[in-house]
Amino acid sequence: MQALAETAERIAATTKKLEKVALVADYFRRAGREEAAASAVLLSGKPFAAWEEATLQVGGALLWQVVEDLSGKTEQELTAAYRKLGDLGAVAAELLPHRPGGRLTVVDVQTVFRQIAAARGSATKGALVRELLSRVTPLQSKYIVKVITGDLRIGLKESLVEEAIAKAYDATLPEVQRANMLLGDIGETLRLAAGGTLAKAKMRLFHPLGFMLASPAASAEEALGYFADALVEDKYDGIRAQAHVADGEVKIFSRTRDEITESFPELPDVLAGLQEDAILDGEIVAWSPSPGSENELGRALPFSALQQRLGRKKVSEDLIRDVPVAYLVFDLLYARGELLIDWPLSERAKILDHLLAQRTSTGRARTPVPHQQQLIFASEGLERSAKLIRAPVSSAASAAELDQLFDAAQARGNEGLMIKDPLSVYNPGRRGKSWLKLKRELATLDVVVTAAEHGHGKRIGVLSDYTFAVWNGDRLVNIGKAYSGLTDTEIAEMTKWFLEHTIDDQGFRRIVEPKIVLEVAFNNMMRSDRHNSGYALRFPRIVRLRPDKLPADADTIERVEEIFQSQQRTEQPIRPAKTGDSGSGK
Repeated sequence: MQALAETAERIAATTKKLEKVALVADYFRRAGREEAAASAVLLSGKPFAAWEEATLQVGGALLWQVVEDLSGKTEQELTAAYRKLGDLGAVAAELLPHRPGGRLTVVDVQTVFRQIAAARGSATKGALVRELLSRVTPLQSKYIVKVITGDLRIGLKESLVEEAIAKAYDATLPEVQRANMLLGDIGETLRLAAGGTLAKAKMRLFHPLGFMLASPAASAEEALGYFADALVEDKYDGIRAQAHVADGEVKIFSRTRDEITESFPELPDVLAGLQEDAILDGEIVAWSPSPGSENELGRALPFSALQQRLGRKKVSEDLIRDVPVAYLVFDLLYARGELLIDWPLSERAKILDHLLAQRTSTGRARTPVPHQQQLIFASEGLERSAKLIRAPVSSAASAAELDQLFDAAQARGNEGLMIKDPLSVYNPGRRGKSWLKLKRELATLDVVVTAAEHGHGKRIGVLSDYTFAVWNGDRLVNIGKAYSGLTDTEIAEMTKWFLEHTIDDQGFRRIVEPKIVLEVAFNNMMRSDRHNSGYALRFPRIVRLRPDKLPADADTIERVEEIFQSQQRTEQPIRPAKTGDSGSGK
């Protein structure tokens, strides 16, 4: 473990990518195969391989308490060290006493990590963490703590570890990348590379692949400047989800690659009916069924409706009934025993249509409904209503056609359009110009900063996370928090101001005089008890400082309610389209 920690220090000390890769490759060559495999996982910033379901579940407060106990320092001394260093691992390296020993191997540390993951209760986990940190040197403790917090911060991504594996074992980078993608295990990938058997890697279902991402387009004209004929879908206001289906088992993963199946327990009933193993890509949305007509499938609702379903370990039958969901599928990554990401989108779409058409022939299903020259396939679980829907696809060859489709998407209450090159392959984790998103204008609010938090990483020593508020009568009520949007110079200037105008120093957080006005943008708004305004903003970011405005000029709760009600109006049913209308009413 000492060799790994020393290597990590050298990696952190250089900003040059090639030097980082060379350092890791040299370490792999010197380490034994199992030690190198375990190290590859830790150098990727994780305690376990990506495909594993194990998590440490050691919270920051528990880890803080362990470091405080082992260091013998006071809470004030620990807080001061954190403010200076901005990283609990660095704090541990500076404050923990030097002890003899420290001979644990990386494999030993990973074994303890598995014990921590299997332990139940914070007391048991805390005792294991305390024992581990008491057996290592301060430098080793630095990187153990960093891995536990999931914040390695040495300028080393998993992609660079892949490059180091290729360099260390004379493999090509594409071979290493593909094996790691198939296995979801950088350690196992290293073992195969060391043995010259990367070609033996097989797809392991139930570990999420990276999601292909879209780039924003400012206009329809810009979008069609990248490719001539476009496949066009509505951009839904839900959560991106990848569904893995095999032998009747179903797991659903979010864009952050966290499993979210438990938040949507009715969806596996629908997905399990697929006739073959598959990996689907799509969007989970709150769904409003259309009353009256059997052929009217309904419409997606704003994210604020779906918010009630997220992050729950147990979803009640009442909530399932009150907030029904649909899984709108728009891509297929694996089927017929083959990874399809290298196939053109148009070919993947044909296989997806066939797979879902087979699904509609089994169990309970609605009649396929024409929509923008495509079919929607929807199925219902036998006990709980949930829909598996093929996301409608249109085509557009001109800006005028795209504008019409954009208007129709917004009439259905959706965010805008996804515009895709039919020849595009699926690039996991990549953002390029093959997929584009065209969205409506974002709402903005003028708000007053009420609190600021100490940053970490590149923002050590500055106050960069701002809590902000709007007026409710003559008092300010908090509505959100944002940290992105300002330049380093602006952050430095604001830090100086906030330090001089602190009302209450709470350690990590400072309550400040409410005199700074910001303009913030956000995607939408939802009711929430997270803030005392009763509302929360989704994806808030700072547009600019507003030194031209006084705090009294900031927006009010009435303006917030006006924006919220405007959003809600998009949830109302839209009349079905008549012949000659530019879009559907569904």
